[in-house]
Amino acid sequence: MDKWQVMYKEKLASAEEIVKQVPSNAICATSCALGEAVGLAQALAERAEREELTGITHHLLLTLKNLKYLEPGMESKMKHVSYFTSGYARKTVQEGRADFMPCYYKDVPMIWRELVKAEVFYATVSPMDKHGWFSFGVSASTSRAQMSRANKIFLEVNENMPRTHGSQFVHISEVDAVFENNVPLAELGEAPITGQDRIIGDYIAELIPNGASIQLGIGGVPNAVAKALKTKKDLGLHSEMFTEGMVDLLESGAVNNSKKNIHRYKSITAFAAGSRRMYDFLDDNPGVEFHSIDYVNDINIIALHDNFVSINATIEVDLIGQACSESLGPKQFSGTGGQVDFVRGAGLSKNGKSFITTYSTAKNDSISKIKPMLTEGSHVTCTKNDIDYVVTEYGAAKLKGKTASQRAKELIAIAHPKFREELTFAAKKMNLMV
Repeated sequence: MDKWQVMYKEKLASAEEIVKQVPSNAICATSCALGEAVGLAQALAERAEREELTGITHHLLLTLKNLKYLEPGMESKMKHVSYFTSGYARKTVQEGRADFMPCYYKDVPMIWRELVKAEVFYATVSPMDKHGWFSFGVSASTSRAQMSRANKIFLEVNENMPRTHGSQFVHISEVDAVFENNVPLAELGEAPITGQDRIIGDYIAELIPNGASIQLGIGGVPNAVAKALKTKKDLGLHSEMFTEGMVDLLESGAVNNSKKNIHRYKSITAFAAGSRRMYDFLDDNPGVEFHSIDYVNDINIIALHDNFVSINATIEVDLIGQACSESLGPKQFSGTGGQVDFVRGAGLSKNGKSFITTYSTAKNDSISKIKPMLTEGSHVTCTKNDIDYVVTEYGAAKLKGKTASQRAKELIAIAHPKFREELTFAAKKMNLMV
């Protein structure tokens, strides 16, 4: 038997056996999204509850599973630390049962290499190859950094995890224990595209030239943009998240990465979440490479692409151009993620553009998303100095290079008509309109 297979067999154990090695007060880190070691995290939570372990923290950028550690009462035993509050973690954070790590996505590897030391790292990986290597699959963004100083490294091997190309692998010789858990990967339903999404998507697509490199977020507007871009030619992909619409763009030929200055003919990303169709598309696909987030979201790497375009959503924008994309007042809703990284990277790109999108209103047109001032307590995600375009279903407002007065006028022009008069009154009262 091959020596790597022998080593694998020696390290193979059950989840229950592995988590016995985790003590109280351990700092545990796991890969983002589909890279979370769900079987090991569940087994650890059950052991913490059963044996009265306390003070364990479970650091995870984005959770896609509603596991036991998120249940009320678990916070003293195994507390979740979220870096981007998803649907499952959001309530836990908002209720004070979980903690939150403010940061730019690109800085997460630095946090693990320099500021926070994981005692335990665990991750879901693809099956081992004949050379002893596992792929971190569709969750490469922070994994190597998280394990860089860990005392214990555990892998949850899942045959459903795609084996992806790029730079993010782990060798059996680096690992303390291996657990096999062939559960289906979580799948994200594709966000429906509304009429407003289509309008916003068309505004943005008109401003994207052939040959541009793009970054798309997730949701109705990015999906609408992806559909509108199918008529374009020679597009490139460089995006922290690989989304369902990107499969369509690659298969249609709109994206071929032929005009990129770096990684020509390759789509570059850090993590992915979507459908089984997407996972099958990414499996052993050399045209898509997964790299660490401090590389993918490095503003200087982004800036090497000419005509770079980033597209991201926000919650609300004020009349000077500050955008809150992560909180409802002081209540944490999501996270900074990579929005600022790509807005700044696009700003450094030759002929680059960045688009921040929002519907003009919320709650049946009763609330304007463009406001004189952000809601009290809101977390400013993109500063007024970084914002380029803001887009609603009423148009695209170009803010970069505009004065405060010009910005207010541009933003009022893309607000819902029923709010334009009161926004103008507020702008004048604030001496923004001169």
